[in-house]
Amino acid sequence: MQIDDADRRLLRQMMAEPGLPAAELAERAGLTTATCWRRIEKLRARGILRGEEARIDWRALGWGVEVSLRFTLDKTNPRAFDEFIAAAREVPEVIEIQTFLGQTDIRLNVIARDMGHYQEIYRHRILMLPHIAELDALMLVATIKESAELPL
Repeated sequence: MQIDDADRRLLRQMMAEPGLPAAELAERAGLTTATCWRRIEKLRARGILRGEEARIDWRALGWGVEVSLRFTLDKTNPRAFDEFIAAAREVPEVIEIQTFLGQTDIRLNVIARDMGHYQEIYRHRILMLPHIAELDALMLVATIKESAELPL
């Protein structure tokens, strides 16, 4: 999908400071407020701009542990993926679910308040998920780069 330079400027400004008021966003993108608003609406209509969201730092709320769990599923059941994903969605501490091609079928990111809480989640929720053939866990030590910005 093609976008022009004005759209790129607008999107760069939105990524840099998502909470900018419309007038300031328009000024920084070099547009009038009305033109800015129309372009945002067109970007939404085209599915390029899917919405705006609050980014909450769950660590600041007392969730100090993040673990990435990689699963290989027992694919002898044709509904294995659907049933696993449906069950994983029910675990409130699962903050991300991704599927892959390759040795790993699914990755879950799980948060917990501390290691004791993580062990509880792991034993009573994660290990109860259906169709697990293999499971590997990676505990997050540090996030070096985290960005949703695109090279526009």
